[in-house]
Amino acid sequence: MAVFNTKFPSLLAGTTSNSKKPHNHKFRHLQISNCSLSYTPPSTTYSSNSSPFTEKHSVERYQRDNWLYSKDSSFDNTTCCSLPVDPNYIRNEDIALQLPELKKLLQVLREKREGEDGNGFSNKGPGNVFLVGTGPGDPELLTLKALRAIETADLLLYDRLVSNDVLNLVRQDARFLYVGKTAGYHSRTQEEIHELLLSFAEAGANVVRLKGGDPLVFGRGGEEMDFLQQQGIQVKVIPGITAASGIAAELGIPLTHRGVANSVRFLTGHSRKGGTDPLFVAENAADQDCTLVVYMGLSTLPSLAQKLMRQGLPPDTPAVAVERGTTPQQRMVFAELHDLVDKVTSAELLSPTLIVIGKVVALSPLWPLSSKAVMMAET
Repeated sequence: MAVFNTKFPSLLAGTTSNSKKPHNHKFRHLQISNCSLSYTPPSTTYSSNSSPFTEKHSVERYQRDNWLYSKDSSFDNTTCCSLPVDPNYIRNEDIALQLPELKKLLQVLREKREGEDGNGFSNKGPGNVFLVGTGPGDPELLTLKALRAIETADLLLYDRLVSNDVLNLVRQDARFLYVGKTAGYHSRTQEEIHELLLSFAEAGANVVRLKGGDPLVFGRGGEEMDFLQQQGIQVKVIPGITAASGIAAELGIPLTHRGVANSVRFLTGHSRKGGTDPLFVAENAADQDCTLVVYMGLSTLPSLAQKLMRQGLPPDTPAVAVERGTTPQQRMVFAELHDLVDKVTSAELLSPTLIVIGKVVALSPLWPLSSKAVMMAET
């Protein structure tokens, strides 16, 4: 085994009728302490070096979405101890803080649209929604078509796994809205994302929905496209390099190879309601001539590996788990399938981690590797 560190709904949705008046937007920097919550200056919160992506309460997120928050409110540090340490409460507070500016932008877009014909009514149809894939993290993997769409957007709704380096390519006056999801914290539900896309498209805006990887590969882009099309909104899909392709190329792993693997299969490692069992692993997933690529499978890997071996996949099948692939923070664990879980646990890999299982892994120039040593290398 080796671990490498390489360079490589409506706008009211989410609020509740009995919500208290929102605290100042600086509550985003509240951290759990002995008191309950305490204020931490932005400069010491969530260093950008810790993750290449937009984490839920990171400095990068709130700097990027700064237009959504009132600039004249004041933070009352004396009230922080009374705030409940509840992700849903924080989520609802955040949404409540954003609502005034979102409504204001909607009104501006509607007035602009209605004023174009001079009589207060517009014959123009709704705006467009672009579902844009941004690749696995390396900004140089972004397509030219995606970049053009981003440059013309009135509003960009972006996920957690759109890398900071990609977002840094967007013009400075662009309006961002974070709608990312992590385990235990959804900044917006999927239904709320649908309603946001619909509301702004109906107001005539060009809305760009940014997703990591490819929007139609485990990205729920199909659900958003289906919902909007049923409402009469035109949706344009701009594909991105999915993590399987981008990360395999980074490691020199051919997903198919004559005489070694004649097919490739993408699996979701997600479980229902945060369980440890993957949703579904078909018996034919253990085909030795097929390369398996598992997305979002870190938490369910122990169960997945056992199921594959029980269904006939040899325990010595080469495998690799790749954390934050194609970014400067990329880390990899190579191991045979029967050892993979222990090695991944020992390396303490974090989400997002992509898992590739199959004989083609041994074709990587980084394989074979000693299972007795942990090698750290930076390129």
